[in-house]
Amino acid sequence: MSRPVDPLKLLSVEDARARMLAGTTKVDVCRLPLDRADGMTLAEPVIAMRDQPPFDGSAMDGWAVRRADAAKDAVLTIVGESAAGRGYVGRLGAGEAVRIFTGAAVPAGADMVVIQEEAERQGDQVRLTHEPGHKSHIRAAGGDFRSGSVLLEAGVRLDPWRLSLAAAAGKAELLVSQRPRIALLATGEELAAPGSAPGPQQIFESGSFGLAAMIRRWGGEPVRLSPAGDDIDAILAALTDVEADLIVTVGGASVGDYDLVKPALGRLGLTLAVGSVNVRPGKPTWFGSLADDRRVLGLPGNPASAFVCAELFLKPLCAALQGGAAGPAMEPAILAEDLPANGSREHWMRAVMSPEGLHALPDQDSSLVTVFASADALLRRTANAPAAVAGERVESLRLDRD
Repeated sequence: MSRPVDPLKLLSVEDARARMLAGTTKVDVCRLPLDRADGMTLAEPVIAMRDQPPFDGSAMDGWAVRRADAAKDAVLTIVGESAAGRGYVGRLGAGEAVRIFTGAAVPAGADMVVIQEEAERQGDQVRLTHEPGHKSHIRAAGGDFRSGSVLLEAGVRLDPWRLSLAAAAGKAELLVSQRPRIALLATGEELAAPGSAPGPQQIFESGSFGLAAMIRRWGGEPVRLSPAGDDIDAILAALTDVEADLIVTVGGASVGDYDLVKPALGRLGLTLAVGSVNVRPGKPTWFGSLADDRRVLGLPGNPASAFVCAELFLKPLCAALQGGAAGPAMEPAILAEDLPANGSREHWMRAVMSPEGLHALPDQDSSLVTVFASADALLRRTANAPAAVAGERVESLRLDRD
């Protein structure tokens, strides 16, 4: 007799992610000055309060004139000057010119700027030394954006360029989502802290450091808890009272005798929404909630497995907590070499982008930190995908690398 299928196990990546995101409650919002908002997620749209620029401005140093007066060897009377922030007051008349500088307001009546290299000052007059071209060298009012335009949508991550745009719109403060607090707990007797003296059968714990850095880049506030050994009471002690918008455990996610995270959290009322995922690497990844509604993402202990599943699940959770777009940003890529047929699990291969296309790294062992450190993309191979040949279009997920 065949065993009944567990509906929580070996879910597709999409189904698992949908279950994790279901019911996600956004964190609170706050107002922050621009110089403290980098990396935060915008909680309301930024709307332009006026045109930018608010006036017709000169794109060059030169002379503001009427096109009707612009001709080679024309001699015009200089009636004033227009500098940035100190424009010429008055209207330009026939046969007149105003000395103008880049960024200054174009005087009323002028409809072109003759660049200074194409004119020669002669006391109170200026002679145009070239035939005028088609360019006016004037930046039109509202050429960047118009009053009432939505410049930034709610849910976008703020970066230096978007902050500059908000400043150009006159915003001194922005309403943003607070950084979600994400607790990280690595488990396993085999783990030793970097800088300590490890035992002969221990390895340095590395996964939580990489995950903490990822969380910071994704707008969260990581809280690294002291690693817990393979002991239910130690795991319980570490997690019972921790305040967090999301708890992430690393290791102890499978079904071995020493995989004790789920049994420990069972004492806190753990209810699973995802038991495992049909993915390679990262099959033991799980997700659930505790009796007090705290949510828990369980990642495998092998660093590559943890990091791949962080990209697939933790990053979308971070985004959803902040009200941002939760789906991974997939990109098409050209395969640089042949790949064999894939097995029954969706495979996310560590890969490198090059001018020739996307190269899958030769060793995909999930324990190798060096491989992930060399990768700048993940190559997606769907479950049971046929063999692929060089030049074929594939799906990729670009990693956040400087």
